[in-house]
Amino acid sequence: MLVYRITLAKYAQGLLASGRAARWNSNDWEMIYTSSSQSLACLENVVHRSQIGLSDQFRLLTIEIPERIAIVSLDLTQLPGQWYIFENMNITQHLGDQWLKQADNAVLRVPSSIIQSEFNYLLNPSHADFRLIKLLNVEPFKFDERIKR
Repeated sequence: MLVYRITLAKYAQGLLASGRAARWNSNDWEMIYTSSSQSLACLENVVHRSQIGLSDQFRLLTIEIPERIAIVSLDLTQLPGQWYIFENMNITQHLGDQWLKQADNAVLRVPSSIIQSEFNYLLNPSHADFRLIKLLNVEPFKFDERIKR
């Protein structure tokens, strides 16, 4: 399975986790966010950046998750109502932190908070199977100038 990540060029040299808090992890919990498509990876970036922030140098990473790696899914029925709003991010962070802490799997499929019928794939760089996940390609990515005019 191929997944995609758009990141600043300075962080594109490998599959790196910052440990900074985000939707599915608290501070100091390392998790790599990827998306099921390039367009969803783009949208996930756009909602978090201003127009000025979109003019930085970005790279599109194409990542392969081998079929032999089990992917655990968290679906909408397992999430409370309005899980996707900023004020409830502590709920999703707790779920992600627990998944990392259990360390049973290298990949967790979660619904996108933007398009809930599409999915993001969270990677646990501390899991033994993470070494099987491969960065296949890194290429320049430019956000269309019409976005966030």
